[in-house]
Amino acid sequence: MSTKGPKPDPEGGPALLSGGNPQIPKGEGNAPVQAYIAAMPGWKRDVGEKLDALIEAAVPEVHKAVKWNTPFYGLEGEGWFISYHCFTKYVKVTFFQGASLDPVPPETSKYPAVRYFHIHEDEPIDEETFGNWAAQASELPGERL
Repeated sequence: MSTKGPKPDPEGGPALLSGGNPQIPKGEGNAPVQAYIAAMPGWKRDVGEKLDALIEAAVPEVHKAVKWNTPFYGLEGEGWFISYHCFTKYVKVTFFQGASLDPVPPETSKYPAVRYFHIHEDEPIDEETFGNWAAQASELPGERL
């Protein structure tokens, strides 16, 4: 008999959904994003901490939220420009207007404007490029969700 749905975290934290994505209630502000990052499993937690710090450094006035078990970063009243999500073998970063970034993030989407950046275990993040992407993305029209 198979069980469906979230798996409880053995350490008593939030349940982990498919691919190890933390199940975090929707919420505005830094606290829900930090709860998400704290619940990211294994090596992915370090990636979440690094992404959060790089985005804050590039866009000090960034507004944060968790929606659909995913951290979103945007500007108040301007929409969202970056989100990320845990998958089994990587963390997927979404740039909602990524096709307009220079250089363009490497992974395509079925939506022409959207581009992705996948971070796998033991892969270093090019902090300069990522910070540049975050800064550029913050200047483009944000996604209204």
